[in-house]
Amino acid sequence: MHGQHQAAVVLERQPLTERICEITLGLTDGTPLPAPRAGAHVELRFGGNDGRFLRHYSLVGPLELTSAHEPFWRIAVQRENRRRGSDYIHRHFTPGTPVLMSPALSPFRLTSDDGPVLLIAGGIGVTAILPMLRACVMRRRDVRMLYVGRSRAAMAYVEEVEALGGDAVTVHDATSSRGRPDLKALLARQPAGTTVYVCGPPALIEGTRQAAQQLGWPAERLRHEVFNAAHKEEDQAVTVHIRGTSVHVSPDHTLLEALEAAGVETFSDCRRGECGLCITPVRQVVGDIDHRDRFLTSDQKRSNRQIALCCSRPRSTSIELEL
Repeated sequence: MHGQHQAAVVLERQPLTERICEITLGLTDGTPLPAPRAGAHVELRFGGNDGRFLRHYSLVGPLELTSAHEPFWRIAVQRENRRRGSDYIHRHFTPGTPVLMSPALSPFRLTSDDGPVLLIAGGIGVTAILPMLRACVMRRRDVRMLYVGRSRAAMAYVEEVEALGGDAVTVHDATSSRGRPDLKALLARQPAGTTVYVCGPPALIEGTRQAAQQLGWPAERLRHEVFNAAHKEEDQAVTVHIRGTSVHVSPDHTLLEALEAAGVETFSDCRRGECGLCITPVRQVVGDIDHRDRFLTSDQKRSNRQIALCCSRPRSTSIELEL
């Protein structure tokens, strides 16, 4: 999406929980935005004229079944415990703040058939799952949903989810529930042919994947979206060496972003570690690579001969690429 962003502006901001705020975005020229597909997300560039932050956020969409088309887009941002993109949004985004915004992107989408659906949301992952729930209810599609969080007070849109889904929704919060949800038992109870959509922390996604494998589910019956794969609190600056040139990568940027800013020709699409287009051969690396993508196989990751520029980075401060 690099170079395909439109000028947009923050229209409204409101708190949802102690750490999550809702941001409403519109185009600067006032042109109404099209209705996004359920599960779609948007790529934002912000943080000054140089757009030093690039982040992806799910488009939440209308919160009620009766809502007409909205000419704006709604996202929800959880503030992380580090001074990076989400922190910048919480500190600086107010009505009138300019941003650059991509068209809606939809790699994580509902199938077009009418088969039963199980939706699993963990924490801020509800922003991708909520519009799917709304779409299923509107189409009268057989749907069930599990919403997992630390506490009810920390779970954004929990009341909206319950209002939309009614008895089809189960809210599991660590404060009042005993232990973690039994994902294998949950999947085993689903009707034949159910497709699962899960969005949330990596542990929730991996737990769902393992449960599906243990039950012998075909891989295509489980669809997932990973949030915040590209950034961790412990990230440090990295120097990327290419053909005699060195590029500095700050903790706030991915390797892909830094290489683009330096004018290095790269290829990318999803920027979420899923499509594999930015996979690049590694000539040399000090130590291991923290592979955060969902594209390379386990064996490929162990070899440390390739890296997904959009999200992965070396555990050391230096890496040499074949670009």
